[in-house]
Amino acid sequence: MALRKFIIERDIPKVGTFERDQLRGAAAKSNGVLRQLGPDIQWVESYVADNKTFCVYLAKDEEIIRKHAEISGFPATKVTEVRKMIDPTTERQD
Repeated sequence: MALRKFIIERDIPKVGTFERDQLRGAAAKSNGVLRQLGPDIQWVESYVADNKTFCVYLAKDEEIIRKHAEISGFPATKVTEVRKMIDPTTERQD
């Protein structure tokens, strides 16, 4: 089964002020849960804003993303499946 791409919006107060060690600890916690859940979910990257993060995950379905959130304690405020991607080269006809 191919993994699908999701964007997870997480409301985390003041996350934008977290120091590197705090972010390292959060990554370690998330990675531990990912290892526990197995190959049906992968963390690609996360973008940290003032009071939330936007995480890109590959997963078999939304359910396993919600399970990761429950076990890790990181909220999955909004989960959106990515249907298509575009970039500046999308306008090309070749």
